[in-house]
Amino acid sequence: MKRFFKPIEKEGSAKKPCLSPSDKPNDNDKKEPLKFLTWNANSLLLRVKSNWPEFSDFLSKIDPDVIAIQEVRMPAAGSKGAPKNPGELKDDTSTSREEKQILMRALSSPPFGNYRVWWSLADSKYAGTALLVKKCCQPQKVSFSLAGTASKHEQDGRVILAEFETFRLLNTYSPNNGWKEEEENSFPRRRKWDKKLLEFVVQHSDKPLIWCGDLNVSHEDIDVSHPDFFSAAKLNGYIPPNKEDCGQPGFTVAERKRFGSILKEGRLIDAYRYLHKEKDMEGGFSWSGHPIGKYRGKRMRIDYFIVSEKLKDRVVACEMHGQGIELQGFYGSDHCPVSLELSQASSTAA
Repeated sequence: MKRFFKPIEKEGSAKKPCLSPSDKPNDNDKKEPLKFLTWNANSLLLRVKSNWPEFSDFLSKIDPDVIAIQEVRMPAAGSKGAPKNPGELKDDTSTSREEKQILMRALSSPPFGNYRVWWSLADSKYAGTALLVKKCCQPQKVSFSLAGTASKHEQDGRVILAEFETFRLLNTYSPNNGWKEEEENSFPRRRKWDKKLLEFVVQHSDKPLIWCGDLNVSHEDIDVSHPDFFSAAKLNGYIPPNKEDCGQPGFTVAERKRFGSILKEGRLIDAYRYLHKEKDMEGGFSWSGHPIGKYRGKRMRIDYFIVSEKLKDRVVACEMHGQGIELQGFYGSDHCPVSLELSQASSTAA
């Protein structure tokens, strides 16, 4: 830590990181982003404390224009019992101030200082998303719900929607399906979420979409390492009333069908599978089970770049950046980064 971050200064003396909304590039320098990265960090603060030099080196090599983060796990601003501000980090206690300073200093250090950051956060250290966009690629508008309202945030900070000149970018941390019909934060929550996503993609077909993040679903058998294992998975012997809800969350028949409907109705394609037709047991999965226990070696592809069919011919590359059951390239998370690269849009100018 000492060799990577500056010492924390006394309260009131620290300079604010150069990530303010007013820090905008000259309009003449603006460009449309072409390179994207998505990553479920499984606690961004923990990654900063434990894995930041390695991740920073990786990011410098990839050099994305946009970075979408899920599972930030930082609480929203606001004191106990008071309304929260999901767009700001909590800093009303000595601990939260220190954690905010650590995180913001990391995001002000190379290469992250070239980006502006938006947050959508839960009330506690749970869920949450972040979007970092290079200052030369600033979006026209940023909102935080599937309804597209800038002031209202989706529950638990699961959505950031950025509108650029020729496309929209949707960063989501989709809720886990859970194991039970009877639990509010299980099957019913995921069904409602999928319904909202379906409505969103249908109603926003006027502009091409890039949808990325931890979508918490593996669409086909090819997207998991051990289909039979995941299909038969149970929690404490519980069997759901509906057979299509049986199995590992993210690999139930019901979830996979709903995901397929979203792609079909929204005229969307899975960018990774569009380029990689065959199963890759070494590097074709974005989530890996714990290296110890029954989930060792059990892997799923649940992190995606989904793009409109209109963008299909511009997809140059879509890659997983982790491999193996020892979580190489995961940078401390249980998810690896996934990248997308598009070619330059053809000019329609006469």
